[in-house]
Amino acid sequence: MKALIVDDDRVLADVVAFTLRREGFEVIQSFNGTEALRRWTQEQPDIIILDVNLPEISGFEVCRQIRELANTPIVLLTVRGEEEDIVQGLNIGADDYIVKPFSPRQLVARISAVLRRAGQISTSDVLEIGNLKFFPNQRKVVRAESEPVLLTSLENRLLDYLMMNSGRVLKSESIIDYVWGPSGADKDMLRQLVRRLRSKIETDPSNPIYIRTVPGLGYGFVEETEGE
Repeated sequence: MKALIVDDDRVLADVVAFTLRREGFEVIQSFNGTEALRRWTQEQPDIIILDVNLPEISGFEVCRQIRELANTPIVLLTVRGEEEDIVQGLNIGADDYIVKPFSPRQLVARISAVLRRAGQISTSDVLEIGNLKFFPNQRKVVRAESEPVLLTSLENRLLDYLMMNSGRVLKSESIIDYVWGPSGADKDMLRQLVRRLRSKIETDPSNPIYIRTVPGLGYGFVEETEGE
């Protein structure tokens, strides 16, 4: 699996490169937008990790030009956490975004999720937190020693997004953009989806230990839980 890392911060680019090499990726690096487009054409990577603020050509423009020609998975790296920038990146074709600073664990989880959706990694992957095991490509979840529970497509996308961002609070608008995409939804639809997902993964949905509501902001998935 080949990854193109594009970031003018060479220290951060080297950290990302080290992280991905440790996960078995072949890594290519570029440090400005013009070079990124050239290396993408030459190397045809399986995924692109793309900073938004680049010299010569912005990451948004690099993403737009690549998306006009190919469906190469693209994950944007940005210090811009504003909703407008996030929506812009998704609208021009990015598959996901990560707001700096981020942990290597989060980066790997997000890249894995993007590659799963693109069908580029096997269905054997599993995300595990506490007593919960999630098999995203099989749309199923197993709690402790219970029987597997099947998820709908929307429930699967919601759980995938929450678990790969475990330990973080996600704004409702960000979750809606990720789960529903261009078709859109509203906060009430999100609340109903969260309620249905809790009924499948929580021992006591009225007192959830995995999916936490953060009033006025959104939802978060706990990073660690005690045994049930």
